[in-house]
Amino acid sequence: MSDSDEDAQIEYGIFVAQDTQEVARLLAEVFSQRDPPAVAVGLSPTEFEPLVQLLCPRAAAQGLSVVARRAGTKELVGALLTEDRASPPPDGMDRLSPKFDPIFDILGQLDAEYDAGRTPQPGESMYLFLLGVADGYTGRGVAQHLVSLCLEQGAHKGYKLAVAEATNKNSQHVLRKLGFAERVQRSYLDHQFAGRTPFASIADQGGPILMERSLLS
Repeated sequence: MSDSDEDAQIEYGIFVAQDTQEVARLLAEVFSQRDPPAVAVGLSPTEFEPLVQLLCPRAAAQGLSVVARRAGTKELVGALLTEDRASPPPDGMDRLSPKFDPIFDILGQLDAEYDAGRTPQPGESMYLFLLGVADGYTGRGVAQHLVSLCLEQGAHKGYKLAVAEATNKNSQHVLRKLGFAERVQRSYLDHQFAGRTPFASIADQGGPILMERSLLS
């Protein structure tokens, strides 16, 4: 799958372990600068990168994650980490910055309401998370191509459902265009954590939405 524009051609492929360092740097930069919850709690790239590092080994092993590179230079310009939704949290999450805690809390509420006591089973649903595109490459369809390739890969591996927690209006727009439906939503303005409203500064983003799409033809 490829996308061309007046400046460069973009090549898409499956994430492998050798991509880890580049993907960790890219996603840490993108999320700390542009993802509303990360910005609201003040996560720096240095604080965000360890999260990506923890998630990359399983992402590589499961073969559901995808990357985008500029043809010729092979510069990494986008990535989407994805895993089997039944996967447990990786070891080391407790060593991450406590700034993540309110983010994990609001996203955990989405998951709890969506699952309603059910336990995801291995091989049934894939979980799309940490979608990022480098500065200078946004608005060119890179994010949409990454999600499309990821969905194709999941369907090829036999997954029946794709689930994503979209934390900002841009990702929500991309997912809606690709047929994702909204299932559960939370409010940034109303969410409280440890007696505070950590996301009040991003109330204009509405709130995170858990979205899903069937992979069955």
